[in-house]
Amino acid sequence: MAEVIYMPKLSDTMTEGVVAEWNKKVGDKVAAGELLAEIETDKATMEFESFYDGVLLHIGVEKGKAAPVNSVLAIIGKEGEDVAAILASSGSAAPVKAEVKKETPSPEPVVEKVAPVAPAAEASKQEVIAVQSNSSNGRVIASPLAKKLAEDKGINISAVAGTGEGGRIVKRDVDHYVPYTPAAQSYTAAPAGQESYTDENVSQMRKTIARRLAESKFTAPHFYLTLDIDMDNAIAARKSMNSQAGVKVSFNDMVVKAVALALRKHPSINSSWFGDYIRRNHHIHVGVAVAVEDGLLVPVVRFTDTKGLVQIGAEVREFAQKAKDKKLQPSDWEGNTFTISNLGMFGIEAFTAIVNPPDSCILAVGGIKEVPVVKNGAVVPGNVMKVTLSCDHRVVDGASGSAFLQTFKSYMENPVNMLL
Repeated sequence: MAEVIYMPKLSDTMTEGVVAEWNKKVGDKVAAGELLAEIETDKATMEFESFYDGVLLHIGVEKGKAAPVNSVLAIIGKEGEDVAAILASSGSAAPVKAEVKKETPSPEPVVEKVAPVAPAAEASKQEVIAVQSNSSNGRVIASPLAKKLAEDKGINISAVAGTGEGGRIVKRDVDHYVPYTPAAQSYTAAPAGQESYTDENVSQMRKTIARRLAESKFTAPHFYLTLDIDMDNAIAARKSMNSQAGVKVSFNDMVVKAVALALRKHPSINSSWFGDYIRRNHHIHVGVAVAVEDGLLVPVVRFTDTKGLVQIGAEVREFAQKAKDKKLQPSDWEGNTFTISNLGMFGIEAFTAIVNPPDSCILAVGGIKEVPVVKNGAVVPGNVMKVTLSCDHRVVDGASGSAFLQTFKSYMENPVNMLL
């Protein structure tokens, strides 16, 4: 008997999925545990394996198309079975693709044609520049999905300019790649003052970020508390720790540990709003925001208060790499009770962040800046880091938020206390 496979819910916030790639086509034999498709969720592109043996009789969602969770994804059964009858009995008499919300295709840029100069030479020059921008030691840096898409479209991957981390070629680069033509050349050499633009489809991740943060910002009454932290002792402590063989501790690791210890002393900050009740979490799971090519992911360091600085650092680095490679699993990003967003490495002095549900608070961490400070009545050089705590006023009040920040400050200014 044929089995209907539905669009899986691969994350707690997923409402629809996009089929990034089909690894089988209609008529192919499929074995249980064999890779069937790659599905783009709001957080990552994940491999989806078949649960059944048989023949792929029907594909309900075309490659590149979106479909809601629990809609018909595929049908696997015996060769020759009546697909129409199966769809009718499953409540989908017509192919699902007719019901799927259609993505508006990106329109071609409107360009004014101008006479190109030496097209062949310019095309060669353009390809050389593209290769130089995304190659390392002669090797093209591209994601596996981007390579597969380029191969399917007959595109020379080395001619595509990468916009990912370190010039890495990603899916969107291949999707929007336009090979050299006189018209394309005229676009890059358009006269001054000419208007032009390119529309890009919104990724599943960006849709979810927009929806969740808009809900948080417009439903949770935010207030903000900013504090300056003297980082002289933290700088000296980090230098001393990193002088030990095999030890690598960052300032962010120290922030994560200090936050976890401060949450232990201020459980009201480690809480969540659920409408009719407030959940006071007794465990401490700190989420650390990581920037990726399509937006932001928040992998979670679990039971953070029980872990040392070295272990925290190793986990955060592993999560960051997995996030950039789109290999995070739902268990990696679910369950946070508090979130940290650190933009200090980008030279940002201070900023405010939007509370990440279901948390009640998020800590925005700025960079360390050398400034004049007053110590013992004298003005001396000092190193200061600004932090801003964004709070959901339904759960956290100003006094409790301030007390948490003071405890956090004491740990950062006296790092030895984290070891006691």
